[in-house]
Amino acid sequence: MKSARPAVPVDVRPLEGASTGEGRTREAVSRLLMEQGPITAAAVAAELELSAAAVRRHLDALLADGEAEVREAPRRGPRGRGRPAREYLLTDAGRARFGHGYDELAVAALHYLAEHGGESAVRGFARSRVDALLASGAQQVTAAARPDERAEALAALLTARGYAAQARESRTGVQLCQHHCPVAHVAAAFPELCEAETQAFAALLGTHVQRLATIARGDSACTTHVPLDSPDVRRKLDPTTVPAGRQPE
Repeated sequence: MKSARPAVPVDVRPLEGASTGEGRTREAVSRLLMEQGPITAAAVAAELELSAAAVRRHLDALLADGEAEVREAPRRGPRGRGRPAREYLLTDAGRARFGHGYDELAVAALHYLAEHGGESAVRGFARSRVDALLASGAQQVTAAARPDERAEALAALLTARGYAAQARESRTGVQLCQHHCPVAHVAAAFPELCEAETQAFAALLGTHVQRLATIARGDSACTTHVPLDSPDVRRKLDPTTVPAGRQPE
């Protein structure tokens, strides 16, 4: 079964602030740590032809941001006087600033799954992924008594998973807003990820929900409408009603 889904390019961006002189120097220091680390500050200074003070300023900033780490250099020969040399290398966070091929790899893997296992295999993977994502905090969500409380608990769970979520009251219910999506580029090619997420939200919240917007489709946030579970709302709203100006997925 062939898939005509679009490929997603790898997102490789320069370091923040790299357009300035300081930013370009910081990027050069980071790149040297990535390519030659662990490396001493003196070696960085010699390679980039910078002063020791300038290099240490950039290294200290990378350490403070969690993008570099330092370790004691291994001794070669008898230990002399003074402090042992220290070597610097990038952390995972520091390497991530240079971009990863994870999105491209994930899209390629899902294309392969769709070609060899069919659309049902992709949907099964999507359900399995979101179930694993929410499993550890599902009990706290379902234990809440009211839909708005469950939505707040779900927002806290999503935030803990890196989705920067909030639950906001609206006239007819609660808007669950996710301001970040770590898999947005992959979901743009495979909307099954968003569909499985919406279904999981409905199951956890114990009510029908309506996905109004997604980052994968170019919106500024992923927004899910959660109707309030009250007699007034049930009388006034059809459960499939979508607020004006929005189209259901």
